[in-house]
Amino acid sequence: MINQLLHILSQRTLHKQVLVLAIPMVLSNITVPLLGLVDAAVIGHLDYAWYLGGVALGSTMISVTFWLLGFLRMATTGLAAQAQGEQHPEKLALVWLQGMLVALALAGAFLLFHSPLADMIFSLSNASEEVKHYGMQYFSIRVWSAPAALANFVILGWLLGTQNAKAPMWLVITINVTNIILDVVFVLVLDWKVAGAAWASVLADYSGLLLGLMFVMRTWLKQQLPNMLTLVPLATQGIGRMLRLNSDIFLRSLCLQAVFSFMTFQGAALGDEIVAANAVLMSFLMMVSYGMDGFAYAMEAMVGKAVGAKSRGQLLHSLIGTSFWGLVCSVLLTVLFLLFGHQLVRLITDIPNVQAQADIYLPWLMIMPIVSMWCFLLDGIFVGATKGKDMRNSMLVAMLCFFALYFSLADWGNHALWLAMVCFMGMRGVGLAILFYRQWRSHTFIESV
Repeated sequence: MINQLLHILSQRTLHKQVLVLAIPMVLSNITVPLLGLVDAAVIGHLDYAWYLGGVALGSTMISVTFWLLGFLRMATTGLAAQAQGEQHPEKLALVWLQGMLVALALAGAFLLFHSPLADMIFSLSNASEEVKHYGMQYFSIRVWSAPAALANFVILGWLLGTQNAKAPMWLVITINVTNIILDVVFVLVLDWKVAGAAWASVLADYSGLLLGLMFVMRTWLKQQLPNMLTLVPLATQGIGRMLRLNSDIFLRSLCLQAVFSFMTFQGAALGDEIVAANAVLMSFLMMVSYGMDGFAYAMEAMVGKAVGAKSRGQLLHSLIGTSFWGLVCSVLLTVLFLLFGHQLVRLITDIPNVQAQADIYLPWLMIMPIVSMWCFLLDGIFVGATKGKDMRNSMLVAMLCFFALYFSLADWGNHALWLAMVCFMGMRGVGLAILFYRQWRSHTFIESV
């Protein structure tokens, strides 16, 4: 077994395949927190704090909504990668068409019901009237990006599924850089304030959509996919599988959002300095996720292709190659936090009490990359295999473990929160690893798809 492992790891083409898929997505992910920093800096230089509070409130509502609908990207990646592995042009084309139809239907529903939804959510907020006013202003403009934002999820997933990571990289970078430039122009130059920040995001999403459609057209012609008009009568063929997969991943995302929301709100209940320290450390956890997501995306594309080709050998190579580089990335992040964790905290905040609190809980973050890498990689495996039900069930178990552990150790305060978070990330990986091992041993992982 060890000899086989070493033989697979000695193949340069495998490492090239993994890195060609992973590195572009890691690079594009870097622009996501950069956009957040520029947003905060631009709005934060306006005269009153309620402008920044309004943007924060409105953008959080939009971000959570779009994040929950991110199943469109994951489902599309897995289905497209499998069609690519099967070398089935019509099926690959249908995945794109059906994904776009689902995305536009969801965007239409969101636009139709966004007003009463916003009224209900803002009524639950304890924010000041000024913050609510500008939050509603931002939200009411930003919702019009929904058709483009959800369509971009499908385009990203479809391009990744065709084993193309460079086009998605340029798509994400274009959206975020355009957003940053328009932020500066609309807010600082034209003085549109909160409305300017909202319109910057809307126009950035549509600029990304135009670029994404160009990439899709190029891939369509290169792979000689069927004429779009011939696919319209087949649009509902097999769409049930896509809808079931989307619903399973949506429920999984709800569980994940419940855990992270509880982490924030429960930290706030422990005091201002604790919630601020947790925010600093959670920003580092996001850094871990941005790094590991690149390898998860590579895993999705490679595993999906292997599953479509029904090749256990190809699947094994994908698992070993991607896991190797995922481990390298997680070790580097662990070393980074061990050697420079305290300095990184001081880069983000200069408040002594918050620095002291963050230092107390920093050891939990130091072990997070090694613990959490497995859940990212295994997510990629199951997304590529389009096994949404397994992902949903394992996430539900991990969430229940998180809450059970926290409430049984609540007297430990914030340490209980971080212990529960580490165990949650670990259980996500353990649950999927058990399911994968059983299905691999019984030869049902590929055959049952």
